[in-house]
Amino acid sequence: MKVKNVKAYGTKAADASLKAMDINRREVTAKDVEIDILYCGVCHSDLHFARNDWGFSVYPVVPGHEIVGKVVKVGEGVTKYKAGDVVAVGCLVDSCRSCNNCKNDLEQYCPEWVGTYGGHDKHLNLPTFGGYSESIVVDEHFVLKVPKNLDLAAIAPVLCAGITTWSPLRHWKVGKGSKVAVVGLGGLGHMAIKLADALGAHVTLFSRSPDKKQDAMDLGADAVVISTDEEQMKSIQNHFDLIIDTVPYAHDINPYVGTLNTNGTLVLVGYLGPLDPILHTVPMIMGRRSVAGSLIGGIAETQELLDFCGKHNIVSEIEVIKIQDINEAYARMLKSDVHYRFVIDMKSLKN
Repeated sequence: MKVKNVKAYGTKAADASLKAMDINRREVTAKDVEIDILYCGVCHSDLHFARNDWGFSVYPVVPGHEIVGKVVKVGEGVTKYKAGDVVAVGCLVDSCRSCNNCKNDLEQYCPEWVGTYGGHDKHLNLPTFGGYSESIVVDEHFVLKVPKNLDLAAIAPVLCAGITTWSPLRHWKVGKGSKVAVVGLGGLGHMAIKLADALGAHVTLFSRSPDKKQDAMDLGADAVVISTDEEQMKSIQNHFDLIIDTVPYAHDINPYVGTLNTNGTLVLVGYLGPLDPILHTVPMIMGRRSVAGSLIGGIAETQELLDFCGKHNIVSEIEVIKIQDINEAYARMLKSDVHYRFVIDMKSLKN
């Protein structure tokens, strides 16, 4: 198969900084779309994968799965897109297309799903490389339409942070009058507040920091509860239909379970790993409460989200950076020093 060389930013080792490198992209096949990348969001997953925090990274790594760009070329079998279209690519670039999950628009749970980076490119028999690059080639099924009224840089994080919170909001049927709480005000949390508010829910932020109250209210929250304040926590027992926990590290979720109403659910979307401290089951059993997990959404659900964002003019709160500043951005992310998502202006790579 023919390939072409493109500029990218990545790393060849877990303990090495990201730097400029060249990678190969395949030439378009019949159903492929070639995209000139304009913006790429920066996700905590990018950092974790680059540093092999999860133990399964394959190097070299080129992160980036919040991609917005312009179509420059399509294969002869492509019907959805044409050159010049503004499109997006999220966390998935392939799946088996035949399992029950794929048939039900749940490609994110396909046993053979292929990540935008760190997956397996069946065409080149190489790892997939992400959006910290000049361009990307993706099967049209995994390419998304971008509403014309949205800021292109600010829509990029919707492809991960947005869909990660939208999927549980939709699965647990959040709508007008629902009582939703969000744990953590970061890249995921701020999108959860915006989306739940737009769906008509009454939204509460759980936070350990009183100084985040105004930010939360500006984003659409109706209330803020300080999770370290025992009196405040007692006042909202048996209250919420859904809690979206966006915290990306091990933490105690037990105090939140009791704030769920009967049949309420706490869904973890930010943390991968064993719970610490251990989960106590008494509040779950006594109130038929659930603790669940959720990944991103499938392609149809992600397109639904983009269309919803277009209708309600919802985008992420971002700070635009140059690709040359990515290592500094990673360091700042670890200190939660971003409100609320970094987005790379990819024209900086061409310089």
